[in-house]
Amino acid sequence: MIFDDLSIFENKSIEEKKQLFGNKKKIAPTHKLHRSNMMLNPLNLKHLNTLDKNIADVVTLNLEDAIAPSRKKEALYNIALFLSHLKNSKSFIVIRTNPFDEGGKEEIEFLNNFGFDAIRLAKVKSPKELESALNILNQDHELHFSLETKEAFIDIRALKIDDRITTANLGILDLLASLNLPQSLVQIANPTIDYILAKFLIDCKTANIHPVSFMYQDYNNTGEFRKWCEYEKSLGFTGKACMGPKQAEIANEIFKVDRYELEKAQYIKEIFELNASKGINGFMDDRYGFIDEPIYKNALIVLNQ
Repeated sequence: MIFDDLSIFENKSIEEKKQLFGNKKKIAPTHKLHRSNMMLNPLNLKHLNTLDKNIADVVTLNLEDAIAPSRKKEALYNIALFLSHLKNSKSFIVIRTNPFDEGGKEEIEFLNNFGFDAIRLAKVKSPKELESALNILNQDHELHFSLETKEAFIDIRALKIDDRITTANLGILDLLASLNLPQSLVQIANPTIDYILAKFLIDCKTANIHPVSFMYQDYNNTGEFRKWCEYEKSLGFTGKACMGPKQAEIANEIFKVDRYELEKAQYIKEIFELNASKGINGFMDDRYGFIDEPIYKNALIVLNQ
């Protein structure tokens, strides 16, 4: 926990909380895991207090649609307060701002020098919004975006305008609303949802953007959430948005690379590189049959995950 006693913040005004800001700035996590991306509400101080020990690979602090307009400044200052006292965290910390012209610009400017890893811009429609965000975002922070509009969905690849744009998060319910389609379509193996998932995945991969699948809203239905994770993994996804630790635990389990696959990939990498050093890029192996460069490249993908 970041603070031993949260009662010190009771009945404190926003400006009084500002006086309690610290000067800590956490080091960026070294792991590349993005199996679980858990959303936290920054109005809940108990949730913020777990940032140093959260089980999710990625934690997203949400300033957007879950926060009433009258409390957005309170949520913003809460984030700043806890980040300023955070020494270490295994989680990659993302701040989901409001759309750039609807408060996002000011939120990025206010938080720029605090210890987080990425900004996630909501409801992006065009590269222009991302360009504007990049112009004010510190160089050591990544820029992510939420894919929630039909305008962005038309050409996801056009949004990769900078190497700092690394990740896209599918907001399925907002996207369906933008497309004038009902939420009732969100079912496993529904052809329309399959098309959305496949297009999102392939377009992101083509542009070297990491795709994160959508949040499943029924938090207590862990059985159905597990089915979605397994289904999305079969499509090629490696991570999913999560609502709370129960979902994050399941996502971590489903999207992990098992030990057998890791050992196989490491073996293939080593034996291919050994043969390639002798000018042999295709050969029969006693353990795994024919190994050539495409097999080698797949092993590198497994190891990179």
